[in-house]
Amino acid sequence: MEALRIVVTVLYVVICIALVAVVIMQEGKSAGLGAISGMAETYWGKNKGRSIEGKLELITKILAALFIVISVVLNMEW
Repeated sequence: MEALRIVVTVLYVVICIALVAVVIMQEGKSAGLGAISGMAETYWGKNKGRSIEGKLELITKILAALFIVISVVLNMEW
């Protein structure tokens, strides 16, 4: 059981580091002057899910869910 706990803890640390890296790689959400001039209605604004930014958001959601699940698992009594 102790070996499994070590493996889960190492996985937890890797997920934590990956989550921080992915969040730092994302662009800011402030619209700035782009919202005034209609930049949100460009091709990249409409197809955000297919862009790199869309993929980063999806990866962030997945890593956050794994972070929460593993946090609960590590806090259970073994």
